[in-house]
Amino acid sequence: MSATRSRSNPGGMDVLKVLGSEVRPLRERKPPWFKVPAAGGTRYRELSALIGEENLHTVCQEAACPNVGECWERGTATFMILGDTCTRRCGFCNVKTGKPTWDDPLEPARVARAIARMGLRHAVITSVDRDDLPDKGASAFVGVIRQVRRQAPDCQIEVLTPDFQGQEMPLARVIAERPDVFNHNVEVVPRLYPIARRGSQFERSCRVLRTAAEMGEGEVVTKSGLMVGLGETHEEMVETFGTLREHGVRVLTVGQYLRPSERHLPIVRYWHPDEFVALEEAAYALGFSHVAAGPLVRSSYHADQHVPQPRPGVGPLAAGG
Repeated sequence: MSATRSRSNPGGMDVLKVLGSEVRPLRERKPPWFKVPAAGGTRYRELSALIGEENLHTVCQEAACPNVGECWERGTATFMILGDTCTRRCGFCNVKTGKPTWDDPLEPARVARAIARMGLRHAVITSVDRDDLPDKGASAFVGVIRQVRRQAPDCQIEVLTPDFQGQEMPLARVIAERPDVFNHNVEVVPRLYPIARRGSQFERSCRVLRTAAEMGEGEVVTKSGLMVGLGETHEEMVETFGTLREHGVRVLTVGQYLRPSERHLPIVRYWHPDEFVALEEAAYALGFSHVAAGPLVRSSYHADQHVPQPRPGVGPLAAGG
């Protein structure tokens, strides 16, 4: 019961006081713009088997991402390191929460081997929150970056990290490895943090992004992402975009929140594709170098387009060894 209470009623609060009483039912027909072809081609099955062989987790599969087939064909995939159990309970997230036990010093090498075998040109490395670790998981990110540079030197590396509880030393260790992109998602507008991101702070996340940009000395592209669907307004979104730009963020993603289960926060409304176009235009007007906004956009969607790519997007080579 505690997990249920902390996800959809964090701290026992009545989320409808924040979201309003007019929320969408869990089981309803989604608007037509959410329909995408199901993944399941030969290449998808081959890569699924390879990931299973290496005992790896991908966000593409764990989150049942609707774009998995398209991204894998483009040569992009998102790997989740440090296990599948998170130390936080965000109201929108489908990753399980609890006391993590995952500790595998060989994971970085296995992730890099899979990236090399898949022939990826752009790999995204993310993790669950590991507030239980002294360095908040930074050393695992460092290990993966080093291994990918060694085993798949032509692959660009994007890291999507937690906030490291605002500690600068773990962040400095990751940025010192010079990933091509440093991504940290603020997820929602500041007003919604108490119900959607309990245990996180909007100001702290912005500070992480600004510090990463400063430490990267122009060599690391900084990126962040948000969701819509929890009652935020267009004006709130644009104001948040402005704050991110003030903190040095150069790449932005915006997508629609989809409720994983009745234990998660309800959806207030589905944003129309035209509204995402308006958000994208507003973001470009603020000076972002690349913006991806749309109902099915996720943090890693078309991630290979967010920075210049030396290799064409011919898709995974699936070299097989």
